[in-house]
Amino acid sequence: MANWKTTDIPAQKGRLAVVSGTGGLGLEDALGLARAGSEVIIAGRNPQKGADAVARVLAEVPSAIVRFEHVDLASLESVAGFAARLRSQSDRIDLLINNAAVMTPPSRQETSDGFELQFGTNYLGHFALTAQLMPLLRNGTSPRIVTLSSVAARDGALAFDDLQAERSYAPMRAYGQSKLACLMFALELQRRSEANRWGVTSIAAHPGISRTDLLHNAPGRWSAAGLARTLLWFMFQPASQGALPTLFAATSPEARAGAYYGPDRLGEMRGSPALAKVPPRAEDRAAAERLWRVSEQLTGVSFA
Repeated sequence: MANWKTTDIPAQKGRLAVVSGTGGLGLEDALGLARAGSEVIIAGRNPQKGADAVARVLAEVPSAIVRFEHVDLASLESVAGFAARLRSQSDRIDLLINNAAVMTPPSRQETSDGFELQFGTNYLGHFALTAQLMPLLRNGTSPRIVTLSSVAARDGALAFDDLQAERSYAPMRAYGQSKLACLMFALELQRRSEANRWGVTSIAAHPGISRTDLLHNAPGRWSAAGLARTLLWFMFQPASQGALPTLFAATSPEARAGAYYGPDRLGEMRGSPALAKVPPRAEDRAAAERLWRVSEQLTGVSFA
């Protein structure tokens, strides 16, 4: 894995990839996959940003087969509609990258289904999306699912008695919970795939500290976090570098099922792809099974 780059991505011709997120890491994922020959569906809630992302990919890879599909991960109805469209358009998906996220809105907000925005979008939306695309993934060739976590998962904790932060909301605490849930989901998904012989590989990844618009878009450009992102830009690695652990997990023959990848330097803040340290809370299998059951109840979807 030392100094792994996008030029190390194996040929992806003939593969179909779905990437959630139209900018930042999602765009870099789409670019890397398109350069390697994959057909790419960029999924997001903003049609204009989606069109811009497709135009960017085509500008850099004129031969790319790429399109935008609308999905709002903060709406279970939108997720179901998106999955239904894909099932009507194709009989298989080879790669799903659960990337899109919102981060630390200063006040508590809710999805259209009444979930706390970060838990509902970052985790529950991707849980429902993965479940509803599973039939297509099981038909794929060497199918993989890569779910993005974050260094914030290290301090995350699942508040089963207040998952939606209705009693107490703290922006970073809610974000950490959502990203810990994403990591636990990726690990539990691999265990269930093996136990049920689904034939789908699940891997987790995180981008370290990367220069994206996530902080500008959520807490705001003039928030403390937004100002840090603007003024201390040199401390954040480029989005293209932050996308490498995800692309490694998504494409490399060396990527291990059920593993967790992140940058290899400065406490996993930046660098080349390497195995990341799994926080102890993410290794709690009883909590992971409980989270899975609760997620099925909240979303109304099942992997069965």
